[in-house]
Amino acid sequence: MIARARAAVAVAAVLALTACQAGPPSTADGGTGAVDDGTTITMWTRSPTATFSQTLVDAYNASHKNKVKLTVFPADSYQQKVGTAAGAKQLPDLLASDVVYAPNYAANGVFMDLTARVNQLPFKASLAPAHMKAAAHDGKEFAVPHDIDLSAMFYNKALFTKAGLDPAKPPTTLAEIVADAKQISALGGDVKGYFFGGACPGCQLFTSWPMIWASGGTVLNEQGTASTIDNPVASQVYATLHQLYADGLVPASAKDESGPTWTQSFLDGKIGIQPMGATALQGIKEGPDLQVGVAPIPGLTGGSSSFVGGDVLGVGANSQHAAAAWDFISWTLSDQAQVDVVAKHKNITVRSDLADNTYAKQDPRLAVFNKLAGQGQTPISVNFGKTYNDTNGPWTQTVIDAVFAATGPATALHDHNAAITESLASGG
Repeated sequence: MIARARAAVAVAAVLALTACQAGPPSTADGGTGAVDDGTTITMWTRSPTATFSQTLVDAYNASHKNKVKLTVFPADSYQQKVGTAAGAKQLPDLLASDVVYAPNYAANGVFMDLTARVNQLPFKASLAPAHMKAAAHDGKEFAVPHDIDLSAMFYNKALFTKAGLDPAKPPTTLAEIVADAKQISALGGDVKGYFFGGACPGCQLFTSWPMIWASGGTVLNEQGTASTIDNPVASQVYATLHQLYADGLVPASAKDESGPTWTQSFLDGKIGIQPMGATALQGIKEGPDLQVGVAPIPGLTGGSSSFVGGDVLGVGANSQHAAAAWDFISWTLSDQAQVDVVAKHKNITVRSDLADNTYAKQDPRLAVFNKLAGQGQTPISVNFGKTYNDTNGPWTQTVIDAVFAATGPATALHDHNAAITESLASGG
């Protein structure tokens, strides 16, 4: 969910596809089977999902005749790359996409129609519902869940202990976050209590919107066509983030952090509390200075929520290897892949019927993630990307002003709300 530059350009390129294509295509071979005959399959993914995707690709390649060739693109250029390829009909066989872009891709012919194949999956009903909904259009299925990356509160138990806090009791309100951050920052040196990506619009919505939801507030309407961020609850949430920064409990560098290194200080053992994506757990190396605990992101006075993000995986509209591509996709959803690859590597299974697997039982942090997967929210809007993730979109300046401007959060949210709604409602 980190920031992506030039997303508006990518959306325009994707929409241009409709001018030369009469609606989303059906499967190239018209069939529903999977083929493992030694075909080389091309696959694209974005950098935040690279480790997760590569782990699955390696396991598949080691056990199948088909071979998947994975190409990873930087997150800030991925949407432009997909848009250009869609317009030129040069998409890969397999395309992973941030779930928030799936409605646009499903509606505009980027993905191949997988309805017949998906309907044959015996566990279809257990697939992550938010991802399935995002990738559906006109009653057809265009992609399936690839990975679930939800937001949770990570905290460093080692710093909690050094600061005299109970590492078994993470904060359960925003006021407690401020109090704990103050006590951790008092350790001195380059240790701070909290961190966020202040110039990263995707990071900010991923981690602060759950605070709003947990407090009973909203951010946009159910249709995804109007912003509702101009409300007292949201103002109080951003006032808390403003306070954390103004009081020096957040490193000064947070104001200019645009996404690429927004978790690094926590990984270095210098931050006490930081909401981030669950998939970060897979790559964290723990030691004496970093002992990771996870907990739900709380609201102003309690409650909790999560932004359920991640990626969907579909077959590129112009693929000539649909059956082989489906062999990979269906395998990634199998019991073997979901438990022995996904869960084993500390990730969340995309199937609810496998959530209580042996690895989740061994690591209580996975149990927290699995619980949040069923409680969090996934805002869906065709124009989500250009509105919220594009660094040139209206949300970027909104959240920067809400957290850092002297005029205060209430004024910032009120002044920018109309521009966000205009972006959400414009075009498709």
